[in-house]
Amino acid sequence: MMEVKASMAGSVWKVTVKEGEQVQEDQDIVILESMKMEIPIGAEDEGTVKEIKVAEGDFVNEGDVIAIIE
Repeated sequence: MMEVKASMAGSVWKVTVKEGEQVQEDQDIVILESMKMEIPIGAEDEGTVKEIKVAEGDFVNEGDVIAIIE
């Protein structure tokens, strides 16, 4: 099991995957908007998205868990 965490504080601009979807290493999971920049947060390894813990428009802090991948 792998936790995908926010690398910085910001608002979730877009969720690019769905629960149950297969993802590849470095595939974008969400796009954060911070300081008028779009920052993609990707998977560190391949697997299946078990849970997405954020929704578009949510605010996250650095280190918050965004998704869980198995």
